[in-house]
Amino acid sequence: MDVLVLDQGFQPLTRVSWQTAFGWLFEGKVEVIDEYADWVVHTASEAFKVPSIVRFIKKVANAFRKRGIRFNRRNLYIRDRGCCQFCGKKCPTNDFTYDHVIPRAQGGKTCWENIVVACMRCNRHKADRTPAQAKMHLLKVPAKPKFLPDSHGLPLAWHEGMPTCWRDFLYSVSYWNEKLDH
Repeated sequence: MDVLVLDQGFQPLTRVSWQTAFGWLFEGKVEVIDEYADWVVHTASEAFKVPSIVRFIKKVANAFRKRGIRFNRRNLYIRDRGCCQFCGKKCPTNDFTYDHVIPRAQGGKTCWENIVVACMRCNRHKADRTPAQAKMHLLKVPAKPKFLPDSHGLPLAWHEGMPTCWRDFLYSVSYWNEKLDH
């Protein structure tokens, strides 16, 4: 399970592993806001409750923005909003594939500009061909995102499966960032 990371002003920045959170905690970079009630990590001599929410003590928000968006499956899925870029079908997170627009066999690289989310059916149909060769159309040209929707990939609205203690922090962000109707 992840740990919610807040900036100095209690706004959500990202989610990190519990190991990363502990590293920051022992370095004195973060403070614990909330802990998992039933999750304890043991060392040879001590037991520590695992934090569910940590907050940076000093301003560090710019550090997250400067490093750019990390290229990984999770962020690719977020960029493409979980939809196959060929047929538009929503792909569950545990059942999506990614596809090289220009296949590696034809010199394509594994990068933001050449990878898209694809459902199994479309990925199998396209195989080792370009979309043109497979007579398929891309819904959107892949590009490196400048930002990910919803605060660097963290959904702004709390949903089932997230720790309940995150709810107040995530709802408060959506409240302030929601479009106002006139």
